[in-house]
Amino acid sequence: MSDVVRAALVQATWTGDTESMIAKHEEHAREAARQGARVIGFQEVFNAPYFCQVQEPEHYRWAELVPDGPTVRRMRELARETGMVIVVPVFEVESEGFHYNTAAVIDADGTYLGKYRKHHIPQVKGFWEKYYFRPGNAGWPVFDTAVGKVGVYICYDRHFPEGWRQLGLNGAQLVYNPSATHRGLSSHLWQLEQPAAAVANEYFVAAINRVGVEEYGDNDFYGTSYFVDPRGRFVGDVASDKEEELVVRDLDFGLIGEVRRQWAFYRDRRPDAYDGLVKP
Repeated sequence: MSDVVRAALVQATWTGDTESMIAKHEEHAREAARQGARVIGFQEVFNAPYFCQVQEPEHYRWAELVPDGPTVRRMRELARETGMVIVVPVFEVESEGFHYNTAAVIDADGTYLGKYRKHHIPQVKGFWEKYYFRPGNAGWPVFDTAVGKVGVYICYDRHFPEGWRQLGLNGAQLVYNPSATHRGLSSHLWQLEQPAAAVANEYFVAAINRVGVEEYGDNDFYGTSYFVDPRGRFVGDVASDKEEELVVRDLDFGLIGEVRRQWAFYRDRRPDAYDGLVKP
């Protein structure tokens, strides 16, 4: 396997309906494949608006089964068509009353590898997620894909260093962080937290944000999606803060071993001294 992986992400504006939203992402994926990308990730609940700006029961209609729902089945076909690994964030219903903010991971041959369920669920103005989602209960999986070891951490999770570290301990080389965050709340953190996590855990991070204002609230999603390397450096330019964009970048996974040997953060961890971190 080559150390260099061409990776992609999509920051998208909401189209107004699920069918056109999925179709738009399919076209972005095909274009990424034409550019040689081997892995791509989409934004949080990519096939829906960010409905968590309000608390209304009508929005449970966006939920579907994972992996047996229509969107993940369609993304499996797309993976087979393009030969890419795809990270697919959706609103999951497991059974009546059991709903999760989830990302399915699909291998390049269309195989469903598993899911990550968002652990940390916010409940603040404009982000009323506890109304819809249970906290994730599926651990911190890292998926052995055609491009390497890929993990997922979703939006609000990024404020919690423990999950970033667990993904690193589980072997992640690239972590996708699909998000929906707006200017007034967190823009000063956006280019701080994920690069810091990439440095602390010595892997690549793909930070994806929505872009634009949507119909269910006044959150102004500011895009500026990017890839960041294990030294905390942006890989190429950061995406637009106003426009939809497909971002394709070459990630040199050989840098991971180089940085881990040089900085040796994993060697110098002290888990024997960290008991207090997990006490209530």
